[in-house]
Amino acid sequence: MPKANDYAILFDASHCTGCRACQVACKQWNDLPGEATENHGSYENPPALSADTWLRMKFTEGVVGGEVFWDFTRDSCMHCTSAACVESCPTGAVNYREGGIVTIDDNWCIGCRNCVQACPYEAIHFNEQKGVVEKCSMCYDRVSNGLEPACVKSCPTGALKSGTYAEMKKLAEERLAQLKAAGYKEANIYGLNEMGGTHVIYVLLKHPSTYGLPVGLTTEKKKIASGWLSAGIAAAVLGLAGVKWISDRRSEVGGES
Repeated sequence: MPKANDYAILFDASHCTGCRACQVACKQWNDLPGEATENHGSYENPPALSADTWLRMKFTEGVVGGEVFWDFTRDSCMHCTSAACVESCPTGAVNYREGGIVTIDDNWCIGCRNCVQACPYEAIHFNEQKGVVEKCSMCYDRVSNGLEPACVKSCPTGALKSGTYAEMKKLAEERLAQLKAAGYKEANIYGLNEMGGTHVIYVLLKHPSTYGLPVGLTTEKKKIASGWLSAGIAAAVLGLAGVKWISDRRSEVGGES
């Protein structure tokens, strides 16, 4: 489980208006290019995460009793405490930083894409131009300098908050109690148990599956998924040439060979 003083983000779906200010802020701060997309029958855009889109607001739309509804949820890296991407990475390029934040070191990434296959949230993607994988870093460069993540800073409704894990968990529990009292029987907290606990916590109005979130992601299931990737695929992909490449790369960046 995350430590009390670890860093965390809280997303409260009950306060989200789907304005997507967070998407824009993420693009701006990380200097990510826009993507050419096509209308696919939804206001949601873009339709999926990519190497150029690390955060998007997912729109779950439908009609009930003749009334149109939208449910919004955050789609990005969850910064898992027991991260499948970290365990499946053969070079240590994907690793934990201070506060439990999961980041990728481009200097160590060999583009094997084990992490892409291992991530249950489909939050990591291969950048064809750079030859490395990329994803949300929870704005580690900002957080490590005492600033909020760009997405949190830009949220006009308070749907996104950040702070210590203990603080965000307490806020989530308090909000859940308020929603339950207001009659939202399906309201729940997502991320407390998934993947060893995630550093992004959701307060949802409906069951996680309604938003397309994977459920039942226990540490044991994660081990099954990432174990064969790290032990099997990594060995096959790297081989002797890969081992030599890693050794040379470590020497090049000043690491141990």
